[in-house]
Amino acid sequence: MKSVKQLVLGALAVSPFILSQSVAAVEAEPTPDPSRTTGAIVNFIGNDGPVNPVDPLDPGKDAQPNNPDGSVPEVGTSGPLSLDFASMISFGTNKISTKDKVYNALAQPILTDGMFKYVPNYVQVTDTRGTLKGWTLSVKQNGQFKSVTSNKVLTGAEITFSSGQTASISESPAPTATGTFSLNPDGTGVVENAMKAAEGQGAGTWVYRFGNESNVIEVPRPEIPALTVETNTVRLSVPGSTNKVSEEYRTSLTWTLSNLPGNE
Repeated sequence: MKSVKQLVLGALAVSPFILSQSVAAVEAEPTPDPSRTTGAIVNFIGNDGPVNPVDPLDPGKDAQPNNPDGSVPEVGTSGPLSLDFASMISFGTNKISTKDKVYNALAQPILTDGMFKYVPNYVQVTDTRGTLKGWTLSVKQNGQFKSVTSNKVLTGAEITFSSGQTASISESPAPTATGTFSLNPDGTGVVENAMKAAEGQGAGTWVYRFGNESNVIEVPRPEIPALTVETNTVRLSVPGSTNKVSEEYRTSLTWTLSNLPGNE
């Protein structure tokens, strides 16, 4: 019969093995994963607008344009592809001349950040269709200038736009802008692709401006007893041989936005 001492020693001899088995069993059990994975979803649809005009020199800022004659411009078109704004072009008041003359357009007045300033004439287009299919902007002159009262034609007068350039805060590739063009005053001339966005281009809001701040100038004009703010990138050339009456002359321009991208 074993003594108490032998029993105790036997128990001490086997206890490390038993403890190691217990520890191994505990370590082999998998640790529960406390994390979970969930989804996150967002959808976008076209914006039916209209979109506010922006400052053509700082397209990240909204602007409130006025026409050079002090009237309020028409609201832009609605829809996910919209023509938001187009400047009224005015060449001011000028003395009748028998020599060939070139007249600068008045600069575009806007109100932005509570401040009034003059900027280049511009056109604004917004594409929020979400299709990246491209678009085309064209313009035509609807007949020659005619005097308001007597309906006399300003024969040979021609409007020329220059320094056409794009501006936007959009990360989309820029559309292509026509730099310089002249309008056909007979009412049938159309400048195709004045600005065009090929497929994958022109998403977001884009300004087609004629020049930058360096093209906005203050000049003294003898007809007006004050400085006049003009832009030297939109001009009207009038032959000296053209008969002129002491009246206001008017015509109109039609800017057309098409959802078909321009082809090379």
